[in-house]
Amino acid sequence: MSLRHAVLAALLSGEYSGYQLAKAFDVGVANFWYARPQQLYLELSKLENDGLISGREVAQQARPTKRLFMVTAAGLAELAHFAAAVSKPSFIRDDLLVKVQAVDHVDAAPVIAQLDQRAAAAAAKVEILDKILRRLRGNLDEETYLRRGSPIGPYLTCLRGRRFEQEHHDWSVRAAAILRDRATRNGQQASGW
Repeated sequence: MSLRHAVLAALLSGEYSGYQLAKAFDVGVANFWYARPQQLYLELSKLENDGLISGREVAQQARPTKRLFMVTAAGLAELAHFAAAVSKPSFIRDDLLVKVQAVDHVDAAPVIAQLDQRAAAAAAKVEILDKILRRLRGNLDEETYLRRGSPIGPYLTCLRGRRFEQEHHDWSVRAAAILRDRATRNGQQASGW
């Protein structure tokens, strides 16, 4: 997958300015694809040059003119081609896991602190994703929404992101607790070895 496809998929729900797209990525799309705002602006330019999105100028009072983008027929065709292609298996690439792997040979205190930070960030993300899921569902319960609600694609990706973040939180909390307990049992400070 490329940023190109993630941007096209994000634009399916309507017109977005670059700023709005960056916000959408920060909250809703980040559960499956991360991009910095600068990357998004560059990708919007490429997509427009390739005819996969179109942009239009919108004048605003007391603000600079903004540019809104939407997916074109060629962009939908690109997404259809992408959706039909075989997906590669996902993989984990996380520097914190490398640090935990090495924790028997390094000072555990900074690793524990980073696990605590990761748990807090994941908990905050779960809260945000829960709000998005509730907003998408409206007055429907989850099972009813999953059977007949719309849009289903953003809901399912948000649901996956929420489960990922919850598992990330739970593992981080447990790993930090185990490391603290081992340090305490070994007669060392709970914050380090």
